[in-house]
Amino acid sequence: MTFLFYLLSAIMVISALMVISTRSPINSVLSLIVCFIAMAGHYILLNAQFLAVVHLIVYTGAIMVLFLFVIMLLNLNKVTIPTKTSVTRISAVITGGLFFLVMVAATRLTFEIHPRYPFTNQIGLVSEVGKTLFKEFLLPFEVSSVLFISAMIGAVMFGKKDETKKL
Repeated sequence: MTFLFYLLSAIMVISALMVISTRSPINSVLSLIVCFIAMAGHYILLNAQFLAVVHLIVYTGAIMVLFLFVIMLLNLNKVTIPTKTSVTRISAVITGGLFFLVMVAATRLTFEIHPRYPFTNQIGLVSEVGKTLFKEFLLPFEVSSVLFISAMIGAVMFGKKDETKKL
């Protein structure tokens, strides 16, 4: 189990580095898809199968494929990257160094984590998500559903052609 965690973590880090280092946008999107698949593997290791499937369907299946189609339809030609000034490079090095120092300081601190709920092996399953959603979080769930319905109605109203105005 530990080996699988480290393998998935290495795949995620390598593919994330490829996202920001490759010059081709299509290769960047494909690397991000690999990163998302490895993240779904982490969800499965945490026994959150429902979250893994939703992550694969929503992010990898829908959003990344949409990004890939948009990039392919844009027909991007080779773009020359402008050279950066020395001030930009120096500020990037300083920012990266400060970020590194903050990360080192954060790893040296110890935090006591007190879970709100006791940990069970049923925590990521669909039945437990449904029970929690409809028992403890019923009001926020209903408020968000009303918000989504009003947003859909607003989008339809904005997108609908006004037939009463004739020129």
